[in-house]
Amino acid sequence: MTSTLLIVQIILAIAITITVLLQKSSSIGLGAYSGSNESVFGAKGPTGFLAKLTFTLAFAFIINTLALGYLYTAQNSSSVADTIVPKNNAAVPSAPVTPVMPKSSAPAAPSTPAKK
Repeated sequence: MTSTLLIVQIILAIAITITVLLQKSSSIGLGAYSGSNESVFGAKGPTGFLAKLTFTLAFAFIINTLALGYLYTAQNSSSVADTIVPKNNAAVPSAPVTPVMPKSSAPAAPSTPAKK
C-alpha cells in the first residue's frame, strides 16, 4: 500500500510542477508574443482552470503525504537501533554478574598481636 501511495506522490509532484510552470507569470516576458494559446482554455484564458487544477493537485498531495506518514508509522513500530549488533557479536549483559569466590586453601592472614 505504501509503495502505491509513494508512486502516486511522485506523480502528483510532477503534475504540480507542470501546472505551476504552465501558469502565466506576473511579469509577462516572452509570453506576450504567444497570445493564441489562451483561446484553448476559454474566454478567460488558462488562469482560472490552471489555478483550480493547481489547488486540487496540491490538496491531493497534502492528503497523500498525511496518509503515507500514517501508514509508515503504523507499519514500522520498531526502530533501526533495535537491530544493531556490536562489531564483536558479543551480547550485552543485562546486569553485572558477581563472581562466586571459591573457598581458598591459602592460610589466613596473621592477626595482630594482642597488646600487653
